[in-house]
Amino acid sequence: MRSWLVLIHSLPPEPAYVRVKLRRRLAKLGAVPLKSSVYVLPNRRDALEDFQWLAAEIRADGGEAVLCDARVLDGASDDDLVAQFNDQAATLYAEVERSARDALKNVRSKDHAADGRADARREHARAAKQLADAARIDHFGSAARGAASAAVDALRDAAQPPSDAESETAAGPEPLPRRGSVWVTRADVFVDRLASAWLIRRFIDPRAHFKFVPAVRYSPREGEIRFDMARGEYTHEGDRCTFEVLCARFGLHDAGLAAIGEIVHDIDLKDDKFGRPEVDGIVAVLRGIREAAGDDDARVQLASSVFDGLHAQFRERR
Repeated sequence: MRSWLVLIHSLPPEPAYVRVKLRRRLAKLGAVPLKSSVYVLPNRRDALEDFQWLAAEIRADGGEAVLCDARVLDGASDDDLVAQFNDQAATLYAEVERSARDALKNVRSKDHAADGRADARREHARAAKQLADAARIDHFGSAARGAASAAVDALRDAAQPPSDAESETAAGPEPLPRRGSVWVTRADVFVDRLASAWLIRRFIDPRAHFKFVPAVRYSPREGEIRFDMARGEYTHEGDRCTFEVLCARFGLHDAGLAAIGEIVHDIDLKDDKFGRPEVDGIVAVLRGIREAAGDDDARVQLASSVFDGLHAQFRERR
């Protein structure tokens, strides 16, 4: 039997915008209604944090909110709720797919190939963001994600130069940031953030300082670089996790990093894209680190040894 987080709330009749704001916030979290003014999320750490923030906002707006850890005993089933989450995700993915395919048709109608590729790059960036937003609230791995990802990938392919000669003119890797920059990510780090922190300190900014903040309502200070968080400079793009995005953006390519990227992808996105056999073992090790380490800095330090070992192993194997 599953455990669910249940948010029960009430709002004052005025001002009306408070209700509109709440509906938008619930939609962004991917919460589904159980009854009127009762919303549900899977009982997970990130979801708990999201609901806690939302409950605080409701009270600040003059309403009341109660957050419960619950199991459904009657009137609905766990399967019913999972289906409701998957239906919600499927609707979002269908919109992503439709929008990406419409954009691709428009791109292919351009008279000049260069113009079409420029439009494709812009449309792909938009569609990739839309796909990432949908995936972020796809709590149970909707089967509809595959078609949406394929449509977004087709846009990406349309943005690529058609020949090696033109590829040479494409923009190269991003310049490395100033050493000793402050890199900001969500607190309670786990797979993608642990791997990305290791990658940053090992290959991008050896003197990086990490800052761990709440998942929502954080305003970055000047010069801070955000990763694996909403509106971050480096976060999920399309069906790529943050680790993969960092490797691509900074031109980091070797067999060890490629293997780690596949493992992190399969764990973080839960789509079994690469079918890595190491997934269960790495998850177990990282869960142990999360339980044993008292804070995020300690988790990053302990996990770095794991990723150092993985990198050495896979780099030599291939």
